[in-house]
Amino acid sequence: MNLHGIVSAAIGTVNPFVTARLKRSSGYTTAADGTRTPSFVDVPSVSLQAQSLTYNDLQLLDGLNIQGVRRAVYLNGSALGVVRELQVGGDLFVFPAGTFPEGDTWLVALVLESWPDWCKCAVTLQMDGA
Repeated sequence: MNLHGIVSAAIGTVNPFVTARLKRSSGYTTAADGTRTPSFVDVPSVSLQAQSLTYNDLQLLDGLNIQGVRRAVYLNGSALGVVRELQVGGDLFVFPAGTFPEGDTWLVALVLESWPDWCKCAVTLQMDGA
């Protein structure tokens, strides 16, 4: 059962959904000198909702020593943080300019909840242009 789908309309009246671009990590390319450059597959339009992290989420991230400006993102679908087995480095969300005062590019640092229809991710602010 997609509980997020059931409650999202009510939550959306207070905290509206935002359309962002998802840059799904597809691994990296290795140059001749051995340097690695992350590569991404662009998903142009993803509807999601950004909220503050809960106290328990903050405690979890603090225990993992993940620092920086953070938010929780809820989306219908999936996103990935670092998955070493798949050799992917974490998806990026690029929000429309001005959505957040801190910046527009956010890295999925950790997937907090993963369900068949939706997920909740902890995202960390990145330097714009990343």
